[in-house]
Amino acid sequence: MKYLSSLKSQYLKGKICILRLDFNTEDNWRMEASLPTLKFLIKNCRAVVILSHKGRPRGFEEKLSLRNSAKDLKKALKKQVIFVPHFRFQEIKNLIDSVPKGSIFLLENLRFLEGEEQNNSVLAEHLASLGNFYVNDAFAVSHRANASVAAITEFLPSYAGLELETELKNLSQAIKNPGKPFVIILGGLKIKDKLEVYHNLKNKVDKFLIGGALTTEMLNMKFWDPKLKTKNLIMPLDFKLDKAVIHDIGPESVKLFKEKIKMAKTIIWNGPLGDIRQKKFSNGTKEIAKAMSANTTAFKIIGGGETVMFFKKMKLDKKINFVSTGGGAMLDFLAGKKLPGIEALK
Repeated sequence: MKYLSSLKSQYLKGKICILRLDFNTEDNWRMEASLPTLKFLIKNCRAVVILSHKGRPRGFEEKLSLRNSAKDLKKALKKQVIFVPHFRFQEIKNLIDSVPKGSIFLLENLRFLEGEEQNNSVLAEHLASLGNFYVNDAFAVSHRANASVAAITEFLPSYAGLELETELKNLSQAIKNPGKPFVIILGGLKIKDKLEVYHNLKNKVDKFLIGGALTTEMLNMKFWDPKLKTKNLIMPLDFKLDKAVIHDIGPESVKLFKEKIKMAKTIIWNGPLGDIRQKKFSNGTKEIAKAMSANTTAFKIIGGGETVMFFKKMKLDKKINFVSTGGGAMLDFLAGKKLPGIEALK
């Protein structure tokens, strides 16, 4: 795999970069994670053309436009960002050719286009025609075989961005050479994906701590049965219920989980342990977040939009060694899967 960090500034001089980012977040934390890549490219290239998406639109939806993302990016960079509200590619090329060095463009939400999520090669070729080389700095969408993530690499020299390189380095370090005890906390939804993480890493991880919607599913599957040899899988001891439905882990579970976290040397967390949309069911996640933050000797990683936003709102994200921009992509990586966006760069 080729990395942006290996490129010399002389190679970039006079060239136009097509940069894939991910602005699909509640606030701008994924945008902020890619600022080092952006600043490097702006300094060395003639222009940077940013591709991104937001939500799951059905055709054009004004509320999912990236127009406001262009304004936010302008504030973050303190530089003008030219927002392109259409996909008339020849017009866009002409516009790019007419601007001064260091110009920044942001195209409209790619998911407004047919073909993006289908990894359409014709669309990928149109996108590629706007620049001279391609950089993927969107780990969060690299598990998707999309035109702007996978197929586009067939038409341009392609590189991993600085943030993507950091993602791969930190996640690889955590699972290939973890400090022991190694603890993984799994909650929230995406049950199938999280079970795949368990099956891939069950021989490496000392303790899996389970919560959230994952709890009910795993209880139904009888994962606590000793015959299944799941001694490293820790299910909650008690719960907070609402109409006989599990909404949070209880105080005994919090106590048990804290004990495991306190001793850990590597901790990875993806997915809240309760229904954090309701304050009365967010205590389990809150207490475990504080416990994880308090462990100053462990190498700690969090990922998944809900989990990251929870840590940010509690102002605990700065006490984590690495905040992954990936949710589903992080889970697929931990599950040992090949990510289309990563494989396309090889």
